[in-house]
Amino acid sequence: MAIRRITSGGVYEDKVGYCRAVVAGDFVFVSGCVAAGPEVPVGVADQCRSALGVIDRALAEAGCGFADVVRVTYMLPDRGDFEACWPLLRERFGANPPAATMIECGLIDPRFRIEIEVTALLPRSR
Repeated sequence: MAIRRITSGGVYEDKVGYCRAVVAGDFVFVSGCVAAGPEVPVGVADQCRSALGVIDRALAEAGCGFADVVRVTYMLPDRGDFEACWPLLRERFGANPPAATMIECGLIDPRFRIEIEVTALLPRSR
């Protein structure tokens, strides 16, 4: 099985030692994504939007998109923040909702209010 690694230049990729995504066979595993850029937005919805943008770029580089996501995990330090993200998630996944889990947990930087990890199936495998 061929394995391809995708990097995004994110701050923690070198610090921690991981890549943004791995294409392994027909699957795309996207690492947990948080708000990107030098300025972390304060609002959880803005952070969610930014993280979805990071995921979108990783999926596109792998050769797929949000319609191909089969599993998503949301991690938030405060589960009460999650509802503010729902409209963005419904919009992004549309008619193709994946299996999902939400976990309340600490994140690597206290400024982060949501982290999103996805697994997708490449279109050619269907």
